[in-house]
Amino acid sequence: MSKYLAALLLLVITSFSIHSQILDPVKWETSVEKSSDTEYTLVATATIEPGWHLYSQDVPEDGPISTTITFYTNDDFELIGNTSEDDGHTEDDPYFDMKIKYFDNKAEFKQRIRILNKEPSLVKGEVEYMACNDTQCTPPTIKDLVFNLNNGATSNTGKVDATADSEIDKIENGTTTGTTTKTSKEESQKGLWTIFFIAFLSGFAALLTPCVFPMIPMTVSFFTKQSKTRAAGIRNAIVYGISIIVIYVVLGLLVTWIFGPSALNALATNVWFNLIFFLLLVIFAVSFLGAFEITLPSSWGTKIDNQADRGGMIGIFFMALALAIVSFSCTGPIVGTLLVEAASKGGLAPVIGMLGFSLAIALPFALFAAFPGWLNSLPKSGGWLNTVKVVLGFLELALAFKFLSQADLVLQLHWLEREVFLAIWIAIFGTMALYLFGKIKLPHDSPLTHISVGRLSLGLLTLAFTIYMIPGLWGAPLNLISAFPPPQHYSESPYGVGNSGMGVTVQNHQNGGGHDHDHDHTDEDCFIPGLPDGAHMLPPHNIIVFHDFEIGLAYAKEVNKPVMLDFTGWACVNCRKMEQNVWPKPEILNKLKNEVVLISLYVDDKRPLPEGEEVESKLRPGKQLKYIGQKWSEFQTIRYKANTQPFYVLIDHNEENLNDPVGYTPNADEYLKWLEDGIGKFKKD
Repeated sequence: MSKYLAALLLLVITSFSIHSQILDPVKWETSVEKSSDTEYTLVATATIEPGWHLYSQDVPEDGPISTTITFYTNDDFELIGNTSEDDGHTEDDPYFDMKIKYFDNKAEFKQRIRILNKEPSLVKGEVEYMACNDTQCTPPTIKDLVFNLNNGATSNTGKVDATADSEIDKIENGTTTGTTTKTSKEESQKGLWTIFFIAFLSGFAALLTPCVFPMIPMTVSFFTKQSKTRAAGIRNAIVYGISIIVIYVVLGLLVTWIFGPSALNALATNVWFNLIFFLLLVIFAVSFLGAFEITLPSSWGTKIDNQADRGGMIGIFFMALALAIVSFSCTGPIVGTLLVEAASKGGLAPVIGMLGFSLAIALPFALFAAFPGWLNSLPKSGGWLNTVKVVLGFLELALAFKFLSQADLVLQLHWLEREVFLAIWIAIFGTMALYLFGKIKLPHDSPLTHISVGRLSLGLLTLAFTIYMIPGLWGAPLNLISAFPPPQHYSESPYGVGNSGMGVTVQNHQNGGGHDHDHDHTDEDCFIPGLPDGAHMLPPHNIIVFHDFEIGLAYAKEVNKPVMLDFTGWACVNCRKMEQNVWPKPEILNKLKNEVVLISLYVDDKRPLPEGEEVESKLRPGKQLKYIGQKWSEFQTIRYKANTQPFYVLIDHNEENLNDPVGYTPNADEYLKWLEDGIGKFKKD
């Protein structure tokens, strides 16, 4: 609810950056099922931590890293058919533009084998996989699998001997060189606090509706008059407020219990979820605008009122329940919207949301009961309450199109591209401004003889917001509402009207000269003649980037600039989000182009290492590093005690950290402060 209030007020909810650490969200166990004297089924079971998911063996080309199980065969046995897997979930992914199958909580992979000669006691293999959650991904990880044909199940952690154990323990305990980073648990706690704050503001908005506001003096007067002493009146009002909190928190608990934390999180990217809630929010909005009232059956209110007459604590509780039912036509849409938003976060978010909402509703009753004189300062009920309700209706309608946009992005229908979305929002908020100025009247509006200062101020703010959005139709970034409309690349004119993005100017960092080049933006990453040796151009922002640490560091020393290490991956969704939504901000883009040397190291690069550069893995002794991505993944893990992407590090020419590394940081202001801090320290040195 307060998300769209924030849009109206030109505010963006702050997101806290996630700092990576050594994460191992998938645990593997092996077991063996004997089918006959000559046939066995090898079972590899993956236990996946809540919030994380593991990809299927069958992922389309150019998608994320699939789970691949390899068995080391010999003359003693042969494989029968392919490795089977559980059903899992298949969703449309907007960033990869394809259907992708994944698993959460648990997954089993089975392979049948036939004994040919003598029965082996052990069958060995390995599994390569990547795991992702909403904010980060692990790099492609390889773990050993050992199947004991003689006795049951074994656990496999991927640590092949004591040396490997020792090396990983050093990393996890912080005894290797690097910077200790914060845990994602802290980020989760911050996210819950944000939800609580949003819900709390939404509760105050609900107070200013015709269904709730008039109940404050009526209810407080009832408690003060019916109670024998002032203390008893205050006590009863407090019980009344606590009852309100209990009712809404139980509602949040029911939502979490019915759907389950992981299911709620999965719903956020589900097409049907977004379409259904688009329709629900449109219905809520039309109701707030005055077309009809959404009410619960009147018999419910009658039965609850009868229970409220019982008196005592039970009677007070039923009075609170009666308030919830009677005011449903106003609070229902707000509560529904809050639950939708909280459901996309998963976990206890619905409970926390309902706690914040109900606390804001309950506080006035307790405070006015304690200080009845304050009632005289309350504004009188009147037409302004319906105005608040109508304004909320406009905001509900604007938010509804956010859900429709998410469904369109997943399906890649391009029906609601950025320009269309902004045109709809301009129409909604423009009409809202006309309403606030009294140029439009809706059902249930009282005669308007004059416009109050508050209404005029809100109208001017809405008009300013509407005008602010108009340049977005021609490619303006609209940083203040970047979280709402589709990304700039999902647009009729991704580079702005009249700009095809085909012309690229490359600035030579070394001598300040410039070179003009034609650039094909269909490539993910391009080399352009005239760039420094070993450098490439990253479209569509035209940032000079290196993909080799030593070459990039040498160039940074040459031009006397700090290095920004970007540990990324081709299959890293949140890496693309940062590149599409945060890096294009003018101040950030200027620093990436002119004040740092960017070195992007892809941890899932499947190209083989050049001949002569193959080395033994320090994390898995006895195993060779085969691919470029394995080299950079191990480099990140050992040096920085982190194995998730995206992961950003600012270093000087001595390879020392200039400040603490950061992970996924969708808040551009936070990311800019991090850049400025590191660059400033480099310049001081």
